Amino acid sequence: MKTISNKIARCLLIIFCLSSSEEVDAQSSSTESKVKFKDPISRMWINTYGNFQLSDRFFWVAQTHFRFQETEEIPMVGQLAQIYNRHAISYLYSKKLSLSLGGVLRLNRNTNQNAVGQTDWTTEWRIWEEFQFAIPFPRLMLYHRIRIEHRWTKSFEAESDYFFRNRWRYMLSAKIPLNNKKLLAKTYYIGPEAELIMQNGQNVVNSPMEDLRLHTSFGYIINSRLIVAAGYMYSIGQDLSDGAVYSQKNTLRLHVYFMPDLRKSKNPLPPFLTVGQH
Repeated sequence: MKTISNKIARCLLIIFCLSSSEEVDAQSSSTESKVKFKDPISRMWINTYGNFQLSDRFFWVAQTHFRFQETEEIPMVGQLAQIYNRHAISYLYSKKLSLSLGGVLRLNRNTNQNAVGQTDWTTEWRIWEEFQFAIPFPRLMLYHRIRIEHRWTKSFEAESDYFFRNRWRYMLSAKIPLNNKKLLAKTYYIGPEAELIMQNGQNVVNSPMEDLRLHTSFGYIINSRLIVAAGYMYSIGQDLSDGAVYSQKNTLRLHVYFMPDLRKSKNPLPPFLTVGQH
């Protein structure tokens, strides 16, 4: 009798495992069927990056970004979508490592032209820390950047409250001179970049990957204190409200880097601060 009951228990266990496996497969296929990629939208970013040298070790970082987005009638620059005002104090630990701490005020415009009962603009506040490492090679500069951002964001719904999120960002980038062996004045360069942006916090349930950005720029070093560049970026990321939905964006980026020196002494700037890091 005991043997028969053991056999029945084993049969029931096998049936349960098989049914569970089928259920998992069904859920997996159901999740896969829900994955949706939105049509790409086009944007243009105009970015300024300032590094004001206060002393041999300390810099004031001052950045302003104007970010435009397409409308139904006009691609890329149809409407102003965001204005960034980012500041920080940066400490030059060595010629290959800088540490930064600062804040951001971002103004977000409601780009939904059919929105009813929503506000036109909202504010977003951030505190951010950054660690940037430079690795020189004979014919290029390689960079690792880790940036952590703490964000307080509002939706466009009237009288909505702020909600909190963290951003965890890692960027790998390079600057490769084209008409020189080193990144000097009057040098053209190409700058490939890849950045992964993850997030956690309120309202982040199944959308941890906010953005994956692939960006390449073409730049010109006018002198050690002024650089201009232009580039293209493709990005993809999960919607905050639904992690199965992925947004895609094509962005033209225009950059201006300037490095005023406010010191009394005029020692040369470290090389890795003069090649357009952002």
